[in-house]
Amino acid sequence: MTNSVRKVAAAAATAVLGAALAGCGGGAGAPDAGREARMGTPAASASASTSASAAGAPAASPQAGAPAKPPTMAPGPNGLTPVFERAKQRTDKTVALTFDADMTSDQGPRAADGEHFDNPALISTLRTLKVPSTIFMTGRWAEQYPDQAKSIGTDPNFEIANHSYSHHAFTSPCYGLPALDGAAARADVDRAFAAFKQAGAVNTVPYFRFPGGCYDDKALRALSTAKVTAVQWDVVSGDAFAKDPVAVAEQVLDGVKPGSVVVMHCTRSAAPVTEEAVRRIVPELRKRGYRFVKVSELIGK
Repeated sequence: MTNSVRKVAAAAATAVLGAALAGCGGGAGAPDAGREARMGTPAASASASTSASAAGAPAASPQAGAPAKPPTMAPGPNGLTPVFERAKQRTDKTVALTFDADMTSDQGPRAADGEHFDNPALISTLRTLKVPSTIFMTGRWAEQYPDQAKSIGTDPNFEIANHSYSHHAFTSPCYGLPALDGAAARADVDRAFAAFKQAGAVNTVPYFRFPGGCYDDKALRALSTAKVTAVQWDVVSGDAFAKDPVAVAEQVLDGVKPGSVVVMHCTRSAAPVTEEAVRRIVPELRKRGYRFVKVSELIGK
């Protein structure tokens, strides 16, 4: 593929991603000038995602069914936090469905007024269909729904990964999200892990997803001491604010390849058709020979 074609493809993918993720924090879309910051600089994302795997320490002692020592990737150049997007082993028909449980630090009043940032029906469907999944949870979500966080985080079908505490941006611009500086960003990650522990979740893994998917070298450097692997994706579901579950399912089915990571949402108010879309996606992918795995299994390949 020529450089010009790569640039066109990247621009198209970014446009789709922007539409899907703008609602995660309720902000407006970022301008084109922020494209490199949103997706990561080429040097950071390319070099980090091709780093060799290395053993990493778990964030908490997992229960039976969770990996005893979840794998992480080796640091990137100059110790930057490594970035994982898709499994290196691309012949095995495995796929990871990941779900962002988004809630910002200031959305408590909206929850008190009845807005639902959880999605119990989705979790129930994943259990019924026996789909191992990785939930990228914000600390604020765990505080709002501690019983659900504990239930998810003690179920060997799931693993909980870090999606920050506040769902604020780790670089700017990022879809209108307020941004954190380096020290505050690092503390935000620690605060989220503490919220999971406080809720009683034990199947936690040392993986982190940037709010909005926005990162750059500065953000990767700020998290370097957290000993986490940043997890992105290669398939955008388009479920954020979608009203047609068939369209969401078709977008996922069209994009999945062996080793794919699919990004979806576990938030009723922002992604109301995700559960129905999952009920279409899972049987069809199984019919195609795919096996569902957690992110930890993909990283471990």
